[in-house]
Amino acid sequence: MLSLSLSQHFQQAIMSLFNTSHYFFFIRVFPWTFLIFLSLPLSLSSSSIHDLLISQGLPAGLLPKEVKSYTLSDNGQLQVFLDGPCLTKFENRVFFESVVRANLSYGSLIGVEGLTQEELFLWLPVKDIIVDDPRSGLILFDIGVAHKQLSLSLFEDPPDCKPSSGALKNHVRKEKAGFEGLR
Repeated sequence: MLSLSLSQHFQQAIMSLFNTSHYFFFIRVFPWTFLIFLSLPLSLSSSSIHDLLISQGLPAGLLPKEVKSYTLSDNGQLQVFLDGPCLTKFENRVFFESVVRANLSYGSLIGVEGLTQEELFLWLPVKDIIVDDPRSGLILFDIGVAHKQLSLSLFEDPPDCKPSSGALKNHVRKEKAGFEGLR
């Protein structure tokens, strides 16, 4: 008899739910609210870009402290927004544009855009950043014409990045042609 009355109370509770304004909320509003919540970009979450890098097997210091926000799409496309273009140094000088893009997967940033590194007085775009084996203590930078292995210890902490609106323009030597070159 007791189980029958509990069953009846449960049925009454369900029926009252459908007969009141709660029905509208649970059937019409709640699913949309839930979907909107799921579609919020990761930049609105409490996790920082540096926490995200660590969770993906990469060191936190790959990106500077001056990151304003970031987005990460379902397919791994990462966009990082900085306060503005800036210069910092790992082993050599590095220039970050105000937006850095890459495909993020565990242990790698592939197809990097917006990051260049100075090598022998030339600024070369960083194409890929890979940590194959964290136990090796090495990180690989693909700069197109070469692969450069650096110590992971260089990237433990996010670096300070000096704002620079025309940093690369000031460091690139332009050759003058014709009569202008003779002056």
